[in-house]
Amino acid sequence: MKIQLVRHATLWLKYAGVTFLIDPMFSDKEVNPPIANSGDERRNPLVPLPGTLDHWLAPDAILVTHLHRDHWDEAAAQLLPKSSVIFCQPGDKNSISSSGFSNIAEIHTTASYQGVTIHRTGGQHGTGEIGRKMGQVSGFVLQADGEPTLYIAGDTIWCEDVKHALDTYKPDTTIVNAGGAKFVIGDAITMDENDLIELVQYASYTRVIAVHMNTINHCMVTRDVLRSRLSEENLLAQVDIPEDGDWL
Repeated sequence: MKIQLVRHATLWLKYAGVTFLIDPMFSDKEVNPPIANSGDERRNPLVPLPGTLDHWLAPDAILVTHLHRDHWDEAAAQLLPKSSVIFCQPGDKNSISSSGFSNIAEIHTTASYQGVTIHRTGGQHGTGEIGRKMGQVSGFVLQADGEPTLYIAGDTIWCEDVKHALDTYKPDTTIVNAGGAKFVIGDAITMDENDLIELVQYASYTRVIAVHMNTINHCMVTRDVLRSRLSEENLLAQVDIPEDGDWL
């Protein structure tokens, strides 16, 4: 298994001979407005892609955890081949197909693709009324012979859905969308440094990769903040915090 952090939640994954593109966001730097009600008026994305798009336009399959535009944006919908194999959560197929894609499968529980089993997991994209407004989100667990079990948690806070996925699949590697994304009012809608610490302490057997930072204006926890907090808790050795473009 080889994983490249492209940017934010966008990943390029080589797994059991299959190349997966996960949550593609291909917008150029600052072409999108800031996230409203975030207290930060910087335009998104805050940083450019770490290379030319040609590197990431021909995957074997695409996994889309949900349709917020920092996970599936207009640029990706325009640039990816319309024949692409796409896996998504229930309810998102029609929206993706409206952009001209035809080879789309909604994963309700489990799907298989070229020897890779893909399980859909749940999540909680915030708390209270904000969490309800953010809508349904999903994660994916990938398994294949001869490969480590990989859990892509998606846009979720630390919650019972995440605990259930960890308990059920005992993943060797867990990719967490950190960054503590939030609005001026309310709690974080993705894991912040404290959520990530709880996950690491709860499932010390899994290697954690923290992404989803330093790219969108309402993600308040930077890589430096997360490294500092993990160092204080003597947990930094259990977590990888890649830079854009890095391979693991």
